[in-house]
Amino acid sequence: MSKDYNQLRAMLAITKASFRSIFRSPSAVVFSFVFPLVFILVFGFIGSGSRLTVRVAFDKNSDTLNPVYVALRQHKSLSVQTDNDKAINESLEKGRITAVIKISKNTNTSTPAYVINIKTSEAVNPQNLLVLRSMLDGIISGINKKTFPPAPTIAEVSENVQKIKGRTYRTIDFILPGQLGFSLLSAGVFGVAFLFFNLRQTMVLKRFFATPINKKYIVLGEGLSRVLFQLITSIVILLVGHFIFKFTLVHGVITFVELLVLSFLGLMVFMGMGFIVSGLAKNESSIPPFANLITLPQFLLAGTFFSIDAFPSWLQPICKVLPLTHLNDAMRNVAFEGAHLNDCGKQIGILLLWGIAAYSFAVKVFRWE
Repeated sequence: MSKDYNQLRAMLAITKASFRSIFRSPSAVVFSFVFPLVFILVFGFIGSGSRLTVRVAFDKNSDTLNPVYVALRQHKSLSVQTDNDKAINESLEKGRITAVIKISKNTNTSTPAYVINIKTSEAVNPQNLLVLRSMLDGIISGINKKTFPPAPTIAEVSENVQKIKGRTYRTIDFILPGQLGFSLLSAGVFGVAFLFFNLRQTMVLKRFFATPINKKYIVLGEGLSRVLFQLITSIVILLVGHFIFKFTLVHGVITFVELLVLSFLGLMVFMGMGFIVSGLAKNESSIPPFANLITLPQFLLAGTFFSIDAFPSWLQPICKVLPLTHLNDAMRNVAFEGAHLNDCGKQIGILLLWGIAAYSFAVKVFRWE
């Protein structure tokens, strides 16, 4: 090997060539850029409306001249379906509407003046039904208070509501870190696995051996291109989330940089898992099953789309072991709660342990040919 051969320059040449090839790969662009951005756009627009809407229908035999009916129709959180009976019953059976409301005059006694009957189905979200009941109770209570002002009450809520200064928590503040973690995991596992398998299969790695470049610089060059590409992806996702959907960056540029550091750390850990898949795969068709075995549980159980608190108590300890869980938690703590990297020692420590384990195993199974 020539002493004048510049290993660093050779590594940068590999990085440049690999970086160009990534942008020419439709799958890399879709999984890294398009797919996470689509989710962010969808959840961002959904979360931009803070009002909860309950869909109901009124029975055709309802009394429509009473104040309860009028107040319900004017309620901003109530959406009324006005189809025929068959369509309404079908919607109710499928849970598309929360209930069918029938308001009738009370013919048995003088009070109360009206009786409200609610028809619902097992397909309806119980939370929506609770909101509807609370809405009805509030309307009836308000009408009673206006109709019978001298009536005594056991307690009343003060009109002087105390508000302390705080940050508005939006849906995007939960979704964006999860989608950024999703993008990093996809790129680290699928990207690296397919990349090195194809390089090995097309004999590119073997051709590299005919050059004076050292093996470690080959891996570093290919890995550096993947890191640069994914950091650009992270920057785009964060900027879109912040400027379009007001994703919270508590400390501004400092928080932005800390999120990029976490992205880099997470990507390095996930790339180690990609090297494992590349080494274990005997052919290209066996890569997706191996990769999905690593990524799918984390997509579903690591708090990517919803909080792990929604899972049964027996499943939560498994969720808390996954590396993507700790990456998502660290990002959310830094972005919204104002934590710094030194406050995320637990999450970073567990990620480092996963990284050590991944690369230790990757060294044993990694193959050049």
